[in-house]
Amino acid sequence: MVDRKSPELGSSLLIVDDDEDIAEMLTAYFNGQGYSTNVVYLGEEALRSCRMNRPDLIILDIRLPDIDGFEVARQLRANQRTQDIPIIFLTDRRERTSRLQGLELGADDYITKPFDVQELRLRVRNSLRRTCEGPLTNPVTGLPESVLVEERLRECLHNQEWKMLTVSIEHMTEFSESYGFVASDDVQRAVSLMIHNAIRGLGSPNDFFGQLGPTDFILIIHPKYMPAIEERIRSRLKQSLDYFYPLKDRDAAVSLENRLSLRIKRLGPSDGPFSDLAALKARLMRLLAR
Repeated sequence: MVDRKSPELGSSLLIVDDDEDIAEMLTAYFNGQGYSTNVVYLGEEALRSCRMNRPDLIILDIRLPDIDGFEVARQLRANQRTQDIPIIFLTDRRERTSRLQGLELGADDYITKPFDVQELRLRVRNSLRRTCEGPLTNPVTGLPESVLVEERLRECLHNQEWKMLTVSIEHMTEFSESYGFVASDDVQRAVSLMIHNAIRGLGSPNDFFGQLGPTDFILIIHPKYMPAIEERIRSRLKQSLDYFYPLKDRDAAVSLENRLSLRIKRLGPSDGPFSDLAALKARLMRLLAR
């Protein structure tokens, strides 16, 4: 019996396989499980279909008559609209090299023919649930975010020995409009690295450094380490922000009203009490509010 409460049910699947019998069987099976399915038989058709109607997940055969599944995946990952679609490869190849090639292209999973359709269903379900829950690390900085940040926040509810420090990059929107998204990503990476270097050696192994959003970072640390860590972050980052501007604009950037800057805020148990995770998150969001 289909569990209609499962959050992934109703998701759209694109099945790409030139074997009509397999494609028909998968369509009938996943429709019966509560998914919406679409089938194409060629790699180029898969690319067109994804551009027109983005699916939630792709079941992709590697051996196709026109372009192979690896090339389909490569083009999907190169397109901003389709780069995050989960892909499960179907193949009759069992060689290690083909598996590695698929994983290098960002495949979420890999299953060989002949396959157990129940196993494939579980792999589809797990991939969709991971997507629904959000990534565990930020794709630009590699810092923990989303679920991992919530786990650490939840731990704070049962422990009084913590302080939070939020570090926000101000005026990133204006910077991005002037210099592009690539330059903005470089700022994110550089700031995260500088914060990491600033806290290294000053805190404890249990301290946490994560990301709340593209311009917001969070540190959860023991109270006795807070003053030294905050001072080091302030001194090292504030004097570095002007260097993110191209050399030709650097002198002018110093006088800009909307130049890159930092906003650092603190939060601790004394700012509560926090009855549950929702209350703590709400207080944290108010802290971050511009």
